[in-house]
Amino acid sequence: MRIDGDWIEADGVQRVLHLLTDAGHQGLLVGGCVRNALLHQPVADIDIATDAVPERVIALAKAAGLKVVPTGIEHGTVTIIVAGEPHEVTTFRRDVETHGRHATVAFATRIEEDAARRDFTMNALYADAGGRLIDPLGGLPDLLERRVRFVGDAGARIREDYLRILRFFRFHAWYGDPEVGMDAGALSACAENSVGTESLSRERIGHEMRRLLAAPDPAPAVAAMRATGVLGRVLPGTDPRALAPLVHLEPPYAPDWLRRLAALGGPDPTDALRLSRDEARKLTVLSDGIGSMEGPAELAYRHGAELARDVVLLRAAVLEAPLPEGWEIDVARGAGAEFPLRASDLMPTLSGPELGARLKELETRWIASGFELSREQLLA
Repeated sequence: MRIDGDWIEADGVQRVLHLLTDAGHQGLLVGGCVRNALLHQPVADIDIATDAVPERVIALAKAAGLKVVPTGIEHGTVTIIVAGEPHEVTTFRRDVETHGRHATVAFATRIEEDAARRDFTMNALYADAGGRLIDPLGGLPDLLERRVRFVGDAGARIREDYLRILRFFRFHAWYGDPEVGMDAGALSACAENSVGTESLSRERIGHEMRRLLAAPDPAPAVAAMRATGVLGRVLPGTDPRALAPLVHLEPPYAPDWLRRLAALGGPDPTDALRLSRDEARKLTVLSDGIGSMEGPAELAYRHGAELARDVVLLRAAVLEAPLPEGWEIDVARGAGAEFPLRASDLMPTLSGPELGARLKELETRWIASGFELSREQLLA
C-alpha cells in the first residue's frame, strides 16, 4: 500500500528524506501524517524518523547547506529548515526507563524498537519517500477499522505516560468508529490507572481536553471517560449528559470546544484546565447564561451574537427542549441594537451613583420594549 498527496511530494519533505537515504540511513515519515493520509484527512504535522543519530543528521544538513536547529537534541530531535519551512527529524528511540510522565530513552537502530515505544498502533505506521507503507506492528488493520488500540500492553503504555489515558479518549473521538465502540482492554486499563492523571500538569490536561472537545462528536468518548472515572479525576463535578443533545443541535454551526465545556457544568475549570483570561470570561457568560432569564435578543445585545447563540444552544441541550422559534432573528436584532442614550443626556441633573442607576433603569425599559423606545421617549 502507498500513500500520496501534495504534502509528501513537497520539495522540502523529499529533500530531507533523500538527505538521509542518500547517506545510507533510513528516512521515514511516521505518525499522524501517515495515519491521516490513509484516512484521507488533512495532514498538518509532518514527522520524520531515522536511524541516524542527531549529530549525524546535523552534519548531513550542514553539508547540504541547510540550516539546522537542535530543538530537542536530548530526545533525538533536530529541525532542518528548507526554504523557510521546518522539518522535524527524530532518531529511532527505545525506552530504557519510564516514570509516568517522563521517560529515559536510548537511540535505536531498528524500526521495530521505535514502533514499540509509540502509544497506539495507528500511530506506529511509517512510509518512505515514495509513499510505500511500512507497518512493523500490524497497525494498519486497526486504522482501517478505526479501532484505537494501545501498542502492546495497555496498562504498561499508560504507566509510561498517564497523558495517554486522555489521548486514548481524544483519538477515539477523532478516529474511532462509534459503531464498533472502544477497546475493552484499553478502557479497563484507563480505569485502573486513572489516578495517574492527577500527576499531570494542568497545561497538558487542558491541551488534551481542548482537542477532545473539538472533535466532530466527543459525546461517546466523554461518556466513557465518566464511566471509567477519568472525567471525575480531571474535571470533578462535571456531568456529560447535555453534551450529546448539544452536538445534535449545533449544525449548521461549527463545533466549539468551549461551548461544549460549558455543557459539562460543574465547578469553574479555569484553573484545572489553565484557561486564558478571555476563555474564562466567555465560559462565565455561557455558564451564567444557561440559567438566566435573558432572552436571545438581550443576550445578543449584552454579549454579542456568537455568545448569545451558544447560550441558546446550551439551554436547549440542558433542558432537552427544542430551540425557541425565531431565536436567530432575535439574536440578529439584539446584536444590531444600540442604546440611544448616553450618560451626558442625563447630566447635570444626575451624577454619580444616581446617574448610573437611572441609566441602567432606562436601559432595562428600552430592552423590555424590544429596543423600540426612542431617545425622546426614554427622556420623557
